[in-house]
Amino acid sequence: MGKKPWDGRFTQDTDAMVERFTSSIDVDRELYTYDIEGSIAHLTMLAHVGIITPDEAAALAAGLDRVKKKIARDELEFSDTLEDIHMHVENALGDEAGSVARKLHTGRSRNDQVALDIRMYLKAEIKEISHRILALQGVLVEMAAEHRDVVMPGYTHLQRAQPVLFAHHLMAYYEMFKRDHERMADCLKRTDVMPLGAAALAGTTFPLDREYTRKLLGFSKVSDNSMDSVSDRDFAMEFIAAASIAMIHLSRLSEELVLWSSSEFSFITISDAFTTGSSIMPQKKNPDVAELVRGKSARVVGNLMAIITLMKSLPLAYNRDMQEDKEPLFDTVNTLKACLEVYARMLPNIKVNRGVMLGAAKKGFLNATDLADYLVLKGIPFRQAHSISGRAVAFALENGKELDNLTVDEFKTFSEVIEPDIFEFLSIEHMISRRATHGGTSYDNVQRAIERATRDLDEKTAKAPGKVGKAGASASEGTATPEERE
Repeated sequence: MGKKPWDGRFTQDTDAMVERFTSSIDVDRELYTYDIEGSIAHLTMLAHVGIITPDEAAALAAGLDRVKKKIARDELEFSDTLEDIHMHVENALGDEAGSVARKLHTGRSRNDQVALDIRMYLKAEIKEISHRILALQGVLVEMAAEHRDVVMPGYTHLQRAQPVLFAHHLMAYYEMFKRDHERMADCLKRTDVMPLGAAALAGTTFPLDREYTRKLLGFSKVSDNSMDSVSDRDFAMEFIAAASIAMIHLSRLSEELVLWSSSEFSFITISDAFTTGSSIMPQKKNPDVAELVRGKSARVVGNLMAIITLMKSLPLAYNRDMQEDKEPLFDTVNTLKACLEVYARMLPNIKVNRGVMLGAAKKGFLNATDLADYLVLKGIPFRQAHSISGRAVAFALENGKELDNLTVDEFKTFSEVIEPDIFEFLSIEHMISRRATHGGTSYDNVQRAIERATRDLDEKTAKAPGKVGKAGASASEGTATPEERE
């Protein structure tokens, strides 16, 4: 292994325990493709401004490409003595390209280098996560369209409240994930800023062309303050915050799937492929996928607390504490991606027990508000109508009936304005159809919402760039000219 990059100042070797303690290679090795791509852009720019020769640039680029392939084949030995992925790549480049490798770090620090790598990584992952959110939204819309006429109880305080369409309930989650997609797109704007060229904290004396590097790497803009460039992790905090909200939405959906699949509800049946059994109770079928997603939301929220707490007291500029940013960031990315993917696979395999849902919607006086609305239409003030409806519910409870099982004569003991048309008014179909205000659960509203969502998803899918994997661009792509990248 090579010497430390700071060996000129020190007279003692680093303690082996310190090397193990300060090493981040087990975590940041995931950034190797971005580190190499960023290095190729940097050396291309160095040649562009005349700091190195074109031949040196070509030799370095070819060497980096070989290093990348070597890491991909798991042929590079990683060691705590080299601390991080940056020094491993630079040391391996020396083996591949010789002494010219020592010129690569001209005008650059590991401070702006790691900031670049993380931004490149997160740009790619945000795009991938956005694709997965769209895919999950698509599944929800398809389920809503397939079950557009299924009626279920709507709940407040986990008590049956009013009947709604199951499709309307699903489309509520579509709206949540729509906001998650918008948050990811907004976060991407602040991630898409290139910090390379800020060096350690103050910029550099070399005549770097940062705009040229920006074009090579495909960033939208160049960072404006060198100190902020190397010390900023707002974009990572913002991403984990957005991811936490998305995980909360997945957790809420998980909770409902757990409840609905229980014997007490029996609204749905989750496919055997997405459930597990018990080691002791043969009859058990457990909704483990939903429970794990619900549990993993706590993990992501914990990551948010970790990175916020990490950054809250750091003075400018770079501090070694910031090495701890990667574990919560990488874990959040991997957790959210896995949860989105498993839900997109599980939801289409859920059986909806429409008869059970409808039966539940017909019990528990879910039409009590509609009785009050009926009385209002007959000229009775709402508060008085509310009281009359409440007394009717109490009477029905005492006599073991639902409201729509009462006779007209029984209704008239509460108000003389009630006529036989009350029964049509209290029917499930009419209760659903009348809730036609914008955003309500009426059949027509839900159909229009499904159509709007389908158009919106088609447009977003058409505009979205191709999927971006973790591999990033190949090393040879890094030598493209800015004109080719534009």
